[in-house]
Amino acid sequence: MHLIMNPRRFDVLLTENLFGDILSDEAAVITGSLGMLASASIGGSVGLYEPVHGSAPDIAGKGVANPLGAIASAVLLLRHSAHLEQEAKAVEAAIRTVLEAGYRTVDVYRGAGQHVVRTSEMGSLVAEALVKIANATRSQHAG
Repeated sequence: MHLIMNPRRFDVLLTENLFGDILSDEAAVITGSLGMLASASIGGSVGLYEPVHGSAPDIAGKGVANPLGAIASAVLLLRHSAHLEQEAKAVEAAIRTVLEAGYRTVDVYRGAGQHVVRTSEMGSLVAEALVKIANATRSQHAG
């Protein structure tokens, strides 16, 4: 109930797998889509990072999958396994830049002021934003 009523109360949810699956489905209502959610299984000798939706075989190859959960899973890998916080923040900023510009995959498209893009285009937009962020960071450090 608290997850749905006051989601900002939580930064991390630690559960066993089955309960985590249930909670991730509930959290998808808050974010608008399972495609927006990253997950990590960490704490052992090897971390596992994947989007909450898994491989989504029902939409594979159709260009409608939301890659942001997978990209955000890479953020978790950078942060928790590679210990590259600055790089993780840069990827998060790239995701935020693209969303703030109004780009959406069909699963989170809500209309006016938004632009529907396909899976590969969303990935390319995030990559382009990341390059701009990296170049800006380099310029700041050079000058």
